[in-house]
This record gives sequence, C-alpha cells and structure tokens, in this order.
Amino acid sequence: MKQVTTILLAIIFFAGTAFAGEKSKGGINWMTWDEVQVAMKKQPKKVWVDVYTDWCGWCKVMDKKTFSHPDVIKYMNEHFYAVKFNAEGKEEIMFLGKKYDAGTLAAQLMNGQMSYPTFVFMEENFQNHSPIAGYQPVPQMEMILKYLAEGKYKTVKFDEYSKNFKPTWQEGAQAAPKS
Repeated sequence: MKQVTTILLAIIFFAGTAFAGEKSKGGINWMTWDEVQVAMKKQPKKVWVDVYTDWCGWCKVMDKKTFSHPDVIKYMNEHFYAVKFNAEGKEEIMFLGKKYDAGTLAAQLMNGQMSYPTFVFMEENFQNHSPIAGYQPVPQMEMILKYLAEGKYKTVKFDEYSKNFKPTWQEGAQAAPKS
C-alpha cells in the first residue's frame, strides 16, 4: 500500500510540474478568463483572445506556425494578456461579473460570426472588442499585433496602415525546442 501511495504521489507531482511548466517553456503566456481579470486589476494591458475549437484545422496551423514563432511569442507576451478560449468548452465562465457558457461568450465576442480561428482584441478595460477572423501567417500577424499594440487603430485606418507596413518577422523561424 505504501508503494502504491508513493507511486501515485510521484505521478501527481510530475504531472503537476509538467502542466505548470507549460507557461514557462518559452511560449505565449496563455491565461484563463479568471487569470486575465485578476491581472488586469493589477496592471491593465490590451487583451488578445484566441477563439478556437478542437476540430478546427486552421486553429491547429495557427498554433504550430504562428503562435510558436519566436517574434510572435515575444511581442504577444510583452504587449498583451493572451487568452486561449475553446468556444465549445464545457466550463462555466465568469466574465465581468456575469456567468456564461463558452458558446454564448464566444458568440458575444465574435458578434455572432462563428468562424474559427477568430481573434478578439480588447482594450485595457475589456471594451471595444474587435473580432479578426481567419488564419494569420506570421507577417500578417506582425502587422495586426503592432497596429493594435501601438494604438495605431485609434488614428489610422487599417487599410492605410497596411499599405506602408514592412514586415520584419520571417515566416520560417521556429521557437527554440522545448527541453
């Protein structure tokens, strides 16, 4: 019995450490809805929400190619609180004092346009949510992230901004291997 208990404790310890280490392995610091609301009270920041589903092929490509890119990771972590949000998740979500199921919150954030992947940008006070639908390769993501993080959206239309934007992040760069 003592041996079984020791083995179970070892499994729980290693599983817990592996899970806890996900944020510290050099990837985007994905947060839960609860975590982002707490963090926002301490230090307001713009919010980037990746709305995905488990069956979405382009969502998986975003994770593999765009969200694993070292420049995207660095910029996202510096300028945004990032939330990875399964639009078909089963958990109840408390957001801004109101309870939601995942589908209802996703529909609200995406203005009823249920398409995946969709990214939702919110200002520091969770206001003015703006959905951006579709797969974004690294150069396009660079332009979108910089347009939003630098506040250009307040003074310049995106079409005008994109005409003069010169991407510097290379598509093929990969994040360092996880150890």
